[in-house]
Amino acid sequence: MQTPFEVLNIGADVAKDEIVVACSEGSFPVRKIENKRAAVTAFLRDLSAGSRIGLESTGIFHELLAEVAHKLGFIVFVLNPKDARHYAKGVGLRGKTDRVDAELIARMIAHEYTKLHVWIPPTPEQREMSRLLKRRAKLSSLRQALAMSLSGLDGFGADLRALRARFDQVIARIDQRVKTLVEANPDRKEHVTHLRTIYGVGPVVSAALVNILERVPLNSADAFVAFTGLDPRPDESGKHRGKRRLSKRGPADLRRLLYLAAMSAIKTQAWKPLYEHYRAKGLSSTASFVILARRIARTAWSMYTYKTEFDPTRLTKTLT
Repeated sequence: MQTPFEVLNIGADVAKDEIVVACSEGSFPVRKIENKRAAVTAFLRDLSAGSRIGLESTGIFHELLAEVAHKLGFIVFVLNPKDARHYAKGVGLRGKTDRVDAELIARMIAHEYTKLHVWIPPTPEQREMSRLLKRRAKLSSLRQALAMSLSGLDGFGADLRALRARFDQVIARIDQRVKTLVEANPDRKEHVTHLRTIYGVGPVVSAALVNILERVPLNSADAFVAFTGLDPRPDESGKHRGKRRLSKRGPADLRRLLYLAAMSAIKTQAWKPLYEHYRAKGLSSTASFVILARRIARTAWSMYTYKTEFDPTRLTKTLT
């Protein structure tokens, strides 16, 4: 075991029933523990205070370890699985088992922790908001998939309309619950109302933005764009120079909402010239929407952080 007060870097591969844990310093062998409060607490109490613990976001299964570790005073990093895969590629690691994943995360925490965001536990309201928005995104996706699967089939029009109506009812109930959570907190309500002045940003997008911004401390608009995964990442290796692609490191649901906000925004006279400018330069509609989504994210961060007003005239100043 570790010596007293030795700060360790722990990697955890979390599944529904068990957690595989590894230590970068090799202070204990890779082991499995139950993903239950008593087992997690017992394991953590053997570690030195101030140790760092990294784990990937895995739906809800990672939440117990993250919460107990934070409550006991450990520094917790909840990683996007894409970041871990990117790091594995960078260090030349190809295998993938629970043990390998835990050791990789431990190594990543040991070498990269200064570049990572320390996890801050959400309040019960923030957690509920996150879950509602995730369910809404899933329902919207299923609704669209359903429409595509039945399109072109004769005799199913009434069924499709009935199913769509039922989906819409459930989504409307979620939207009402989101609205209730927003209005229950005066500060959150003020921020959400403020961000809704951005053309194209509606109640769901603004609620999702505020739910992230009030939890994750980001010191610049660039950092927020990177968090959303809308930042371009160069595809370079040796002499190879590929196309720049989105990093897609952040929450996919938020990226989707920002993209939809961009699609809505181009219907306004404020954003339409910007969209047409990029299209005239030869960019595809998708690439143009991504640029606008990135601009919306930047605008939202600035308005939230500095309490500035949305100024539509600034959107096209750089084009003249």
